[in-house]
Amino acid sequence: MQFSLANTQPLPDRLFLIAPFFLWGTAMVAMKGVLPHTSPLFMGGLRIAPAGLLLIIAAWVMGKAQPKGCRAWLWIVLFALVDVTLFQGFLALGLSNTSAGLGSVMIDSQPLAVALLALVLYGERIGLWGWLGLGIGIVGISCIGLPETWIVQITTGEWLHQNWRPLLSWHYVSQISQSGEFLMLLAALSMAVGTVMIRQVCRYADPISATGWHMFLGGLPLFLGSGRWEAEQWVHLTGSDWLSIAYAAIFGSAIAYGLFFYFASQGNLTSLSSLTFLTPVFALTFGNLFLEEVLSPVQTFGVCLTLVSIFFVNQREQLPQVKQLLSTLDIQTRRSILGSPSSEVAEIPVEVVDAKNRLK
Repeated sequence: MQFSLANTQPLPDRLFLIAPFFLWGTAMVAMKGVLPHTSPLFMGGLRIAPAGLLLIIAAWVMGKAQPKGCRAWLWIVLFALVDVTLFQGFLALGLSNTSAGLGSVMIDSQPLAVALLALVLYGERIGLWGWLGLGIGIVGISCIGLPETWIVQITTGEWLHQNWRPLLSWHYVSQISQSGEFLMLLAALSMAVGTVMIRQVCRYADPISATGWHMFLGGLPLFLGSGRWEAEQWVHLTGSDWLSIAYAAIFGSAIAYGLFFYFASQGNLTSLSSLTFLTPVFALTFGNLFLEEVLSPVQTFGVCLTLVSIFFVNQREQLPQVKQLLSTLDIQTRRSILGSPSSEVAEIPVEVVDAKNRLK
């Protein structure tokens, strides 16, 4: 089963396929607006754990089987630690130090990691266009996550005359590791591993039930971490903040996660995860409208490269077909101009005149 936005698909199917990424993008904006009034880990737990309970109840109402056996619960617990505790923890902490749109781009670079993991674990083909997309993606993420002074020195050639030892010192490495973009990249890697794990989880449990339980169990350590290291988590929250959290929990978590992992359990992981190039588009649009977020020129260039790279990875199987189609059209065009197939020799009538008779 392949996932794409082909025009041959019915409109409702395409909307369902896009829904998780729209909800994630808008939920990112909602969370960013709440963060000034709360703490990151508390918000992450409040977003994810109640959403897990909603999915568990929904699975029970729909008659879905609940997880049974040690293997099922072991995979769900591992899935919860990687895809919820680590992912939501890095996401919430990283979002405190970066914009919603830029953070969404970093999060949605995870298809690049998914492509490599799916290649190693499941033998999913990447191909020439996929590798090209991965290379462009690395450049794009570098433009987003690395200090702009480094980017300027590399592009202008100044790095050839610079001593790079101070830049690679522990001070600069520590500065990068604590930046919001780096934390978002760790969140993306966590989500990529979680996306690949879903196939193993679904061998032993229903996708919707497993998703609900992994969200609930993975959210509990976030509450424990919040109680240990944070304070005044809900004191300054307003009515609109609670509405934003409710939107992020119900729509941006319960519904979005349920749809995404249901699709992931049935189709090509690389193609599905690559549709996340839509998420930063939604996040950047709504972040600009509601939060007035603006990116620097270097970051904007990096965003464009990242979106292009994810497009190449997503369309890696369709692009060769397009090239073949264009080649066929080119041959047909030449044949129509010549008036005959190129494989046949055109017969041009020639009148032979005897020169001696002409002289007479």
